[in-house]
Amino acid sequence: MSDDADDIATRKMQFLYALRSKGVTDNRVLTAMEKIDRGPFIRGHFSDRAYEDMPLPIACGQTISQPSVVGLMTQALNVRPRDTVLEIGTGSGYQAAILSLLARRIYTVDRYRRLVREARDVFETLDLPNITAITADGSFGLPDQAPFDRILVTAAAEDAPGPLLAQLKIGGIMVLPVGQSDTVQTLIRVVRTEDGYDYDELRPVRFVPLLEGLGRDT
Repeated sequence: MSDDADDIATRKMQFLYALRSKGVTDNRVLTAMEKIDRGPFIRGHFSDRAYEDMPLPIACGQTISQPSVVGLMTQALNVRPRDTVLEIGTGSGYQAAILSLLARRIYTVDRYRRLVREARDVFETLDLPNITAITADGSFGLPDQAPFDRILVTAAAEDAPGPLLAQLKIGGIMVLPVGQSDTVQTLIRVVRTEDGYDYDELRPVRFVPLLEGLGRDT
């Protein structure tokens, strides 16, 4: 094994150890995160930090979440192999790629055309054909494809958006950050029941805000 390959193997082992130490214990999630290399989703100056457990800037003023948060959100979503999942906030595409190994079909939406275009390129390179990436206002979900077994939101709203709640199947799960500022946010899990919605608070987090409308690419 070359020194470079040895170094990558060591960094990946440390990466998985960091995930476990932060509470990511679901074997299916850990296996998916081991298979999906974070490197191709990070461009430019920060590409050499792909295996560190930290958020990193990407295009359009957005961020790629730290891997432990991606793992914890995926774990909380409890995705099953036959599920159809809606992700709001494609970003780099890393979270959708993880989900694609766990579910039957992923729809991912972002308000920035550039991010969707770049994510599609990575999905194609990694041969992940069960992901459909769409440029749209994610706050309204994807009513034409609803209802969904699982919904994951990677931007913070003040409350769980009504259109997204309505697009969740009975028995379905939505995981999202909520909060009235960018400094005080809580990750919550919502389960739709026959009678309404059950809410659980999971942990403090920090995400970019969920904004309406399409973004201007930068």
